[in-house]
Amino acid sequence: MKKLHPKQLKIFEVLKDHIDNPLSIRDIGRIINENSPGVVYHHIQQLERKGFLKRNLGNSKDYKLLDVPDRLIVFLNKYGNAQCGPEGFFLDDNVIEKIPISSNLLKFPAFEAFIVEAKGDSMYPKINQGDIVIGRKQNYASQNDIIVCAYEEKVLIKKFNIIGIQVFLSSENIKYANIPITEQDDFKIIGVVKNILNYY
Repeated sequence: MKKLHPKQLKIFEVLKDHIDNPLSIRDIGRIINENSPGVVYHHIQQLERKGFLKRNLGNSKDYKLLDVPDRLIVFLNKYGNAQCGPEGFFLDDNVIEKIPISSNLLKFPAFEAFIVEAKGDSMYPKINQGDIVIGRKQNYASQNDIIVCAYEEKVLIKKFNIIGIQVFLSSENIKYANIPITEQDDFKIIGVVKNILNYY
């Protein structure tokens, strides 16, 4: 391992031991016998700076360890439901649960992965109600990529299409019309869908 302060090494080992059940800063301090949350927080920041950890600044229990040997099973963050249709839900920083996934399913670093459960039928038959969708966090997409995106305060799973200079969000189900995206729209790509685990 790279050179770590003894407390950083302890914290890293604690985080690794509890990777399936993330701890708060106070929980970590209690385990390593450190009464000051500020000291624990400082060492967590140092672990991130040294490349051992990637944190979600909006949720102290949402973190990924970056220097853990490859495992057969990885635990991915599952967020709120994503709608395949006209209505959606916020995809926020609150992790609902961690889902065990075979590492063989991922062809990219696990810390870039996230999970949402599909709702609705606009991506049928490719994606069904209740399917588990594994995405890779990124803010761009290529033609015909299936994306998870935020659109007008909704989170949608759609196909990304460009016709001329116009961007459209398309559905697999032909009963749904394309959604044209304009500069005035509140639109953000959250990630690109890499795996679909069918419910049925």
